[in-house]
Amino acid sequence: MVKILEAITQLLEKKEFEAITWAEIAKTAGVNEGLIYKYFKTSRNLLHVVLHDFMHPFLVEIETDLKGIEGSLNQLRRLIWLHFDLYASNRVLAKILLLEVRNFPGYFDSDIYQGIQGYGRQILEIIDRGIQNGEIHQDIVAKDLRQIILGSIEHLCLPKIIFGRPISPDELTVSCCNILFRQIG
Repeated sequence: MVKILEAITQLLEKKEFEAITWAEIAKTAGVNEGLIYKYFKTSRNLLHVVLHDFMHPFLVEIETDLKGIEGSLNQLRRLIWLHFDLYASNRVLAKILLLEVRNFPGYFDSDIYQGIQGYGRQILEIIDRGIQNGEIHQDIVAKDLRQIILGSIEHLCLPKIIFGRPISPDELTVSCCNILFRQIG
């Protein structure tokens, strides 16, 4: 199974998901095509497993990275930087997450989506603490702010991912936080 996951990752670096065939995956992995069907019933299932393998360490890292950071705005800044860095350092993951899986209804029933929802709840908790401790205006709707943060990250990265441009986590974090934090703090 590891060879199959490595093969699809290699192919995704060069091609769009819809252009990759099971035969290409098998050839790249050095396995029989039937073995792919044994582990993955559909190509979407394969994509979800690849996404899970990329995202799980990131989701664990975020919990660890935020410990010891004082203040909700500082935690949000760190989380935003980590998110930009994830996309900058792993274009395949960014392509899968931003361009491939979310336009397929089965994604919203997947295990990885449940993990990503936990990430979203974590952001909400940080925002709620910021509202409670006065760092964030009381009239801010936490869920809306979370969506604005995530949407900002995606919209700043998407053209860079599509056109193969570099992503600078430092520059994008400064820009994003300067705009957002002036309005909420």
